[in-house]
Amino acid sequence: MRSTVFRPGRLLVCAALLSLSLGVGAASAQPVRKAVAPAPEVVEPALTEAELGVASAVHVGALSCELGQSVQLDADPKTPGYFRLQLQKMVFRMRPVESRTGAVRLEDAHQGAVWIQLANKSMLMSQKLGRRLADECANAVQRSVAQAMKLNPLPSLLDAQ
Repeated sequence: MRSTVFRPGRLLVCAALLSLSLGVGAASAQPVRKAVAPAPEVVEPALTEAELGVASAVHVGALSCELGQSVQLDADPKTPGYFRLQLQKMVFRMRPVESRTGAVRLEDAHQGAVWIQLANKSMLMSQKLGRRLADECANAVQRSVAQAMKLNPLPSLLDAQ
């Protein structure tokens, strides 16, 4: 009879072969999923009284624009004075900004977007791209003002009186 000598190296090889044949090992192990922490809530800076005044003059809702585009502008129900503006798949978080001209101005400083609202039209501009994203956007009130301006144009500053 032959005596069996215990060799630790052979035992490891046998265990490895056995685990591979049974499908146990790194190849069949379930991927480890890391716990994802929820996104921290962004604390918006408080708006001044003047900025809240600008926000109260913003036309909200669907605004049709030139070239068949449309913009959806809605007030944020959770944060008074802030707005959500959507153009196609682009979404912006806008806050009112005081302007020297008296025009209603909303900005998304993070994405570089600016919404300018005049009496007769509104436009969305990208400061990062340096161009307008949407122009001639208007709701019913702005369209009626634009029509009145066409019918009764203001006198030119260059006209002699």
